[in-house]
Amino acid sequence: MSRHPLVAANWKMNHLRADAVDCCRALKQALAERPAPARVAIFPSFPLIPVVAAELAGSELAVGGQDLHPDDKGAHTGDVSGAQLADAGCAWVLCGHSERRQDHGEDDALVARKVAAAVRHRLAPLICVGETRDERREGRTFGVLERQLRSAVTAVASAAGPFALAYEPVWAIGTGETATPETAQEVHAFLRLLLGELVEGAAAALPILYGGSATPENAAGLFAQPDVDGFLVGGASLDPQKFLAIIRHSG
Repeated sequence: MSRHPLVAANWKMNHLRADAVDCCRALKQALAERPAPARVAIFPSFPLIPVVAAELAGSELAVGGQDLHPDDKGAHTGDVSGAQLADAGCAWVLCGHSERRQDHGEDDALVARKVAAAVRHRLAPLICVGETRDERREGRTFGVLERQLRSAVTAVASAAGPFALAYEPVWAIGTGETATPETAQEVHAFLRLLLGELVEGAAAALPILYGGSATPENAAGLFAQPDVDGFLVGGASLDPQKFLAIIRHSG
């Protein structure tokens, strides 16, 4: 089974309403004139989701949330549920992003509960895994990734809905460093092999994205690797032209 590439824009805590509108319109126009070789999803901050969903309505671009609470509703000030994301127009949601793990102390068990919540509300989880600089230097990369992945995919192992995986080398996020294509391929191949053991049919069909400072300059070399199926793009996704260049390299 061939895998359909996916390129995701994680805007993080960036953009105001006018910026989001301009960005969406530029992307929509460019991709209408020259369709993308990959699926494209935009992950804005919570206040911008309705704006982005309205701008992208009727296009091939999907919308996702950057996080969700594991519960469906309740007294959780400042949190957002899967039901609310779906109601606002989201089709995807990030689960276990490294900045959530670092800034908010999210552990593997909590990430697994969030994946389960996404599945309940028919949101496709984009599950993020990755090692820190210290973990890589200590030779623990594959052990860390296996622990994170085994926990997170519990909720999707028997689910029929779509999901995707993003490898985030934490040491390459926002640092200007990037894993070499060969390093990325080694990790992606490991993750695909492990997925084959954990989720029936996932190894052949599931896109595994690279999520460590992807840019127009390094995207082609990374995507040329047999197990790199697209990108989770941070800083470069804030510039429509840079993001479009990455999309063009993903097919």
